[in-house]
Amino acid sequence: MTARVVAGIDLGGTAINYTFLDERGQFLIESLCEHPARSVEGPDICLGQIADGLAIAAEAAGVRLSDLVAIGLDTPGPASSAGVFSRRGSTNFVHPEWSGYDIRAGLSARLGLPVTYLNDGNAAALWGHVALFGSENTATSISAIVGTGLGGGVITNGRVVTGRHGFGGELGHVLIPYGQIKGIEGLVPTCNCGRVGDLESVCSLTAIRQSLLPYFLGRQPDHPLAALGDVAKAAKLVRGRAEEGDPLCRDVFRVQAHALGLFFDEMINVFDPDALIVGGGAVETSPAFQAWFVDEIRSGMPSQREEQAGIPIHVIPNGDTAGARGAALDAVRLVRERGL
Repeated sequence: MTARVVAGIDLGGTAINYTFLDERGQFLIESLCEHPARSVEGPDICLGQIADGLAIAAEAAGVRLSDLVAIGLDTPGPASSAGVFSRRGSTNFVHPEWSGYDIRAGLSARLGLPVTYLNDGNAAALWGHVALFGSENTATSISAIVGTGLGGGVITNGRVVTGRHGFGGELGHVLIPYGQIKGIEGLVPTCNCGRVGDLESVCSLTAIRQSLLPYFLGRQPDHPLAALGDVAKAAKLVRGRAEEGDPLCRDVFRVQAHALGLFFDEMINVFDPDALIVGGGAVETSPAFQAWFVDEIRSGMPSQREEQAGIPIHVIPNGDTAGARGAALDAVRLVRERGL
């Protein structure tokens, strides 16, 4: 009997991560399986890289390419729900040939297989949801993925809410009452999108570099990170120092956790979800730091109604492979719908 396998492909700015999911619902790769990404060189070279890496990953996983029945792909945006990139370009897809490019259709033509598309935040959210509730469920979850920006997703009845144009789950651009966060009086956090006070402007790696770290170092100029004289370099050290208990760096992550608390409060009142989920580089840390961060999220939330006060907050498991796993799960949906 021929095996039927789907692949999940997470195309990032510098690396492509792969996974495979078989008919038993078992992931055939447990850890990162990466291949260099060359998206800056345009669609033709990038798609060739994806195909080359897929063959290498399949061999490592003991999968024949002929066993593949569908591919799930995720990328950073902005792109439509069908996988058509914005004509304005993006940080990861700067080559002019990416403007308005249909990467889902392009990859499908290159591989000769049906391809589904999600943005990377939605894909990670889908994996986090299924990891908690299984693939057959009627639950609703809200995920915030803290990375260079702030991605995420809303999952209900096992499906990603993508919206009319594919911008559903762009949670980083939801405005929050950041003035309620203690210890950042006078800070005016501005997002790269131009909004002041959206979630991404406070809760992202970019926010650490652009706003939070300069703010706190301005008040503690004798801190060791100030001596580096390079905010970008110092920002890369904040998470590690926070894990070690550095008070200033803990303050940076406390502010981010409280921003998430305010945001999640808004989502509770909109969706009344079954669970809140957080992922991304901010929480790819030790269990002790994860527990502290989740506790700070909860302490930053306004008082809830009694029925909602106990809503669970989870950290996405296998966070570094979340995008590829979510993409693979979306490919399974296509297989079921089309009877492939």
